[in-house]
Amino acid sequence: RERAMDGKEVPKLRDDEIKAELDRLRTKLYDLRSQTVTDKVADSSQFGKLRRDIARLLTEKRVRQVATAGKR
Repeated sequence: RERAMDGKEVPKLRDDEIKAELDRLRTKLYDLRSQTVTDKVADSSQFGKLRRDIARLLTEKRVRQVATAGKR
């Protein structure tokens, strides 16, 4: 079982790592939602943790976009 991502870890990731991690977490969230249909979810707190991690990654991605746009 994986632990939630720390807010300090996200800025250390490269852009391609952020994209890969976003894809992985979104897939995991989809799988978790699919499990709820078949009543196999043991830990419902995973939904919030996954959504929070996705939000952290999207926020960092946006911060970087704004920073590069500001440098132009």
